[in-house]
Amino acid sequence: MTQSPYQADLDKALTAATDTKYLVIGRDNASDVARTFHTCFSGRKALIVADAETFKICGRKVYDALLAQDIDCDKPFIFEDPSIYAEYKFVDQLEEALNQTDAIPVAVGSGSVNDITKLAACHSGRRYMCVATAASMDGYTAYGASITFKGSKQTFNCPAPLAVVADLNVIAQAPPSMNASGYADLLAKLPAGADWIVANALGIEPIDPPAWQMVQGNLREWLANPAGIATADSAALESLVAGLMMGGFAMQHLQNSRPASGAEHQFSHLWDMESHKFEGHSVSHGFKVGIGTLASSALYEFLYTQPLESLNIEAAVSQWPTWDEMEAEINGLFTIEEIRIKALEEQREKYIPADELRQQLLTLKQAWPELKKRLQKQIPSQAQLADSLQKAGAPSSSEAIGISADKMEEAYRKALHIRRRFTVLDLVHRAGLFEKAMASLFQSAAAKV
Repeated sequence: MTQSPYQADLDKALTAATDTKYLVIGRDNASDVARTFHTCFSGRKALIVADAETFKICGRKVYDALLAQDIDCDKPFIFEDPSIYAEYKFVDQLEEALNQTDAIPVAVGSGSVNDITKLAACHSGRRYMCVATAASMDGYTAYGASITFKGSKQTFNCPAPLAVVADLNVIAQAPPSMNASGYADLLAKLPAGADWIVANALGIEPIDPPAWQMVQGNLREWLANPAGIATADSAALESLVAGLMMGGFAMQHLQNSRPASGAEHQFSHLWDMESHKFEGHSVSHGFKVGIGTLASSALYEFLYTQPLESLNIEAAVSQWPTWDEMEAEINGLFTIEEIRIKALEEQREKYIPADELRQQLLTLKQAWPELKKRLQKQIPSQAQLADSLQKAGAPSSSEAIGISADKMEEAYRKALHIRRRFTVLDLVHRAGLFEKAMASLFQSAAAKV
């Protein structure tokens, strides 16, 4: 069905995916939307969901193509708010509209429009399809919707779209920053994979081979031409789209985001929850994740300098905080109540007692020589990652998104607590090396990430 050079891999992933069964990647393919809609939703009405910009760019053409194929359409639902983002109030707005019709939503847009439609469609008891207008993130085909609710960025369980159509011509005309953001999100799969490798080695979360292969199998090939993203090179964008879609399929297969998300995403989630803005504007998900990728890589590079094969386990266990001490630390770190409550909830889920920590560190100590080699093979150097981000047109330093050295150090301390997922942040913390790592990374006034 897809014209992608990765057709075999994509078709195999579609077979394994739980929700999405149709994917079309092509050029100038508005007519494919109508054909795909008819295949998936024969006899149903369609409702275009877009914001003002995506309707102008692509939504009108899709609407006309549906009508040309005698598909009945409701009046398009267009978010007029220029500051639309994936926040629950917009889900409520769309859900109210869907409750007045039995039409199938057709999301035309990128991250915010897709996630809002995904959750509203689920609440309205129907499936939906998506038309991608930029290669800006991997959420098109992801299970669940990432929505800000009560001040906290949360992932709500809901099915991915039944079908996705990506028009490479439209994507090539997207603002360069959007596709650069998608490249940064795809680059993040390298440290995310490293976090999964560690969690697997310590017996915390085993690697699922099909999901791993979907994300990591062609990852370096998909990332090979960052400069091509900045110049809207057709082949580079096609690789990027394929990689992002595969990340979503892996999350569908596993029913969680572990295949595509690690510590680097926790930095992004933290800044979402804190409503971080730079020069008066929100920073894109991919750009925040890109800086998180550098932050995660910096911690791994610190670990490579530590002789973990001779780790003093008893010293690490002796400084491990009790739960009361951990709770007090979290209460001191977070001044926003909603985030503090969420951090306590998440950390409580992954907190382990001293005896369990001792066994975990023994496993780490024994596994470290081979584990270190695998991690070094998995993640390029921080300098290489920064170079790739820069070539793609994405920020390559924390200051470029308004995060100072002091705020970056604070982010390491906070990001540790806001998700229950085991990552390099937990590895450094449990090994009793967190303060040493912070001193190493922030020994000068300028942050290294």
